[in-house]
Amino acid sequence: MIASKWMEGTGPEPEVVISSRVRLARNLKDLPFPSLASDSQREAVLNKVEELLARDKEFSSFSILKLHDISSLQRQVLVEKHLISPHIAKEYRHAALLLREDEVISIMVNEEDHLRIQCLLPGLQLDRCWEEASLWDDHLERNLDYAFDENLGYLTACPTNVGTGLRVSVMLHLPGLALTRQINRLLSAVTQVGLCIRGLYGEGSDIVGNLVQVSNQVTLGQGEEEILHNLSSVTRQLILQEQKARQVLLNQGREKLEDRAGRALGILKHARLINFKEMMQLLSDIRLGVDLKFLDGISRQTLNELMVLARPGCLQLLKGKELNSYERDLERAIQAQKYLKTN
Repeated sequence: MIASKWMEGTGPEPEVVISSRVRLARNLKDLPFPSLASDSQREAVLNKVEELLARDKEFSSFSILKLHDISSLQRQVLVEKHLISPHIAKEYRHAALLLREDEVISIMVNEEDHLRIQCLLPGLQLDRCWEEASLWDDHLERNLDYAFDENLGYLTACPTNVGTGLRVSVMLHLPGLALTRQINRLLSAVTQVGLCIRGLYGEGSDIVGNLVQVSNQVTLGQGEEEILHNLSSVTRQLILQEQKARQVLLNQGREKLEDRAGRALGILKHARLINFKEMMQLLSDIRLGVDLKFLDGISRQTLNELMVLARPGCLQLLKGKELNSYERDLERAIQAQKYLKTN
């Protein structure tokens, strides 16, 4: 599996913030949104983008993947690496992914909107994500006519994206708040200030491994700087609360945390069968042990890559065939042990 940049485990606040993401929704003028477009109209959008890639040297570091030309398993892996959405993986007719070599910038074509420009980086780097995404948005806008209204801003398929079309999010690891039973109260407070809490793979996904995504809910009526500032401020508060919770746990019994991390590592190194939820919890316990300096020789990048590798699509692509639930649990354990041995 080729690791994406966001898996590196670097950047500011890497003990709590796994990754930062900025996504811009854009549509082309005088063409229906993808959900209402005919096959020929969706194809016209894709053709415009392909022509731009062919003639503009700025996009020389990008490759294009037409989603109808790759297998459902390959599309699933792209979802698991956070490079495409579950929606476009299912509605892949005349859809594509423009992907920069380092996988920091990805552009979905014919998702819910004609274009979804995404920047994904490790740690708390929302400002840098915005700069990168905005740069590529400018490149596209110089060559394509966007659907824009002087009063409303950028027009999008979902009303909550109208305006800036900007969605920002962070993926956080919050084991301290989970173990001290504060997480539900704090996440409830976050939703009351206009932010959204989701699981590992966005809307409709479960919270597993003490990982949550926090993002803005609406864009209309707010400027880019305001959206970025609001999420950044709330994220820093959550980081502070998580750090305090970890200190409380250390004060209550350092040995308990050391034991928890050590047992998790022992299971992951020796188990014969591991289901996905168990794997994610084990990785969470090990990650906390690494952050608190209980465990040596394990990098955050290794844990991030294992977090993605644990998913069904990556396991099956790695094995080269479809696997049933039992076979996936078996392969997950085998690959985890190989990965920990070689990393």
